[in-house]
Amino acid sequence: MTHTDLKGRVALVTGASRGIGYAMALHLAKAGAHIIATARTQGGLEELDDAIRQAGGSCTLVPMDLMSADGIESLAKIIEERWTKLDILVANAGALGTLTPAAQITPKDWNAVLGVNLVAPARMIAAFEPLLLASDAGRAVFVSSGAVDSRRAYWGAYAASKAGMDALVQSWANEHANGSVRINILYPGQLRTQMRAKAFPGEDPAALSHPEVLWPALAELVDPACTRHGEIIKFSG
Repeated sequence: MTHTDLKGRVALVTGASRGIGYAMALHLAKAGAHIIATARTQGGLEELDDAIRQAGGSCTLVPMDLMSADGIESLAKIIEERWTKLDILVANAGALGTLTPAAQITPKDWNAVLGVNLVAPARMIAAFEPLLLASDAGRAVFVSSGAVDSRRAYWGAYAASKAGMDALVQSWANEHANGSVRINILYPGQLRTQMRAKAFPGEDPAALSHPEVLWPALAELVDPACTRHGEIIKFSG
């Protein structure tokens, strides 16, 4: 479903300055959605804005650290005042942390990884649920990871945080089993991203697919006609 028509839809993408977030924001814009793009990296957001405008789309940039005290909640208020609704939420931002033995994970790393991967999504659910419900077909997609299943050595903090997010999101989805909002989780698989390069520094990035290959999977989940709900979709390229 690569020709999804999202004209007039409002889409928020976190972690939009590079990798999967950048690629999905650009495709969402090409499909007609107005993009609200958030990330900590101003330069990457400006590059995204240029690419979206060159493609004929529109974008609002919101440089923001998801760990800030009230950034998510303030953004929700701005969206409500300007657009009254949120049609699409793509919660893509993530933190890998330090790959280290479980007994050596520092409190600082725990706070950082759990904060971005679990606490921030929880805050997004609280802040954006009313806006998604205000849409005629609210769609929320949370980008998770196969690390939840593999639970490989030294990945304890990342795997635990993503497993927690999956449990939270699916529980939330069950609360909306009979509503108009569709909530799903997407595992992107092995793609050419900066996080992947950090985790596997010896890997040849040319052997991996560009993040844009994920678009057909995301397009199905954000389409107003989507009926999938509470699922974990494992993209395999």
